[in-house]
Amino acid sequence: MGRTLHELLRRRVPQVLGVYLAAAWGLLEFTDWAVTRFGLERNWTTDVLELLAVLLPVVLWTAWKLGGRGAVPPTVNAPPRSVAVLPFVNVGGDPDVEYLGFGLADQIVTDLAKIGDLKVVARTSSFAFGGTPEDVRTIGRRLGARAVLEGSVQRAADRLRVTTQLINVEDGYHLWSEQYDRTMEDVFQIQDEVADAVVRVLHAVLRDTERKALAKVPTQHVEAYEFYLRGRQFLAQARRRGLEYAQEMFRRAIDKDERFALAYTGMAEATAVLAMYYPAAEADLGAALEAAEKALSIDPELAEAHAARGALLFLGGNLDLAETAFIRAIDLDPRLFEARYLHGRACFQQGRFADAARLFQDAESVREDYAAAFFAAQSLEAMGEHERAQDAYRHAAEVSSRYVELNPDDPRAATMLSVSLCRVGREEEGLHWAERALDIDPEDAGVRYNVACLFAVAGRADRALDCLEEARSVGFGNRAWLERDPDLESLRDHPRFKELMDTM
Repeated sequence: MGRTLHELLRRRVPQVLGVYLAAAWGLLEFTDWAVTRFGLERNWTTDVLELLAVLLPVVLWTAWKLGGRGAVPPTVNAPPRSVAVLPFVNVGGDPDVEYLGFGLADQIVTDLAKIGDLKVVARTSSFAFGGTPEDVRTIGRRLGARAVLEGSVQRAADRLRVTTQLINVEDGYHLWSEQYDRTMEDVFQIQDEVADAVVRVLHAVLRDTERKALAKVPTQHVEAYEFYLRGRQFLAQARRRGLEYAQEMFRRAIDKDERFALAYTGMAEATAVLAMYYPAAEADLGAALEAAEKALSIDPELAEAHAARGALLFLGGNLDLAETAFIRAIDLDPRLFEARYLHGRACFQQGRFADAARLFQDAESVREDYAAAFFAAQSLEAMGEHERAQDAYRHAAEVSSRYVELNPDDPRAATMLSVSLCRVGREEEGLHWAERALDIDPEDAGVRYNVACLFAVAGRADRALDCLEEARSVGFGNRAWLERDPDLESLRDHPRFKELMDTM
């Protein structure tokens, strides 16, 4: 009852009813006067009253429907110091400057995520709202944030104008706003000032190490930084072609500044992800490892470089060195998602499921991520912790569902949603999402592998094996993952599965 009343008030139905009744009363008074004044024989007052009674439900229904359109949804339980950063709008409309709005926002997200006292919405969620006409309060509530940072960027030759505003999700008012008219060489200072303003306005505690990390300037070469921002934009797509474009952008950034540690790190990370998700791409792990080590020779305390190096060492079979690199990355930056996520994948492939579950859960505590949530559930299932795994799969389904709602073209997320749904007994919904994933990208080896997992969980062995063989034919080759994956348990004694494993 309380919830219904709240919704009626939110849609302003009582106010509309009040206005309607006042107008009806005035109309009845006028009708009475007219009947008396002109001596009308027909009882017009009764007719008007009946008409008003007929129109009342129509007016209330219309008020309910229109009140819901564009209305701000109820407040969610967002952490008190939480923020979502939207990609900055490209005012000039020049497609060659589009990366700049993405890149500025991306770097601000990265900076803010380093602050332990702040909860920052993952860019994969917040950037899905870039360019949408939705009210910023609605966006903030959907993302579970108390504040939203939005802005715009305009460039003319070397001049740069950046306008930013921090909006209170509760009432839509500005908490802070600023306009920067600078040159491109001031871009790092702008990022630092915006991040510092967000921290100050949201009353977050900023530790000395975090303040130093925010103030660090990655390169003095503006053109190198522009290529780096382009690379980050492609890297965020996590698609094969995007990862290959990212490698090229990072390579160009390095050509402009041979001391740009983050560009070497980007090259190493892009190559590691490419090798992890697309083995058929035959990524050059040796060159990537050299890039990670070059980054560390420039900046020995760059956590991102240690994490990328750990992933490359693991892919190359150097397990002990990889473990050391991951631990060092986490020590240097406890808020670095990639360090925990990549370390979790390495532990899973080694059969260290308890460690993997903990690392994936820790990664997701830094930022919501459908893959980390899903692999945490898989790790628990592989441990035999079925009850905990069920709760984790339900959580993974919720996270994946939110993500695919904002990113409907991501087949990998759709497959993880499909398996999570199937694991919690919602098989038909799971099958629907599996088919949708195949429609989005039928050539992706990882998608075919995940769909095979769904069919295996659903007890459809032949279809699962068909998908596994197709995944193998288009480049899936991670034997260690197949050996550990609990979704494939029902296939292990099947002759076709044994034959497939022998070929890998």
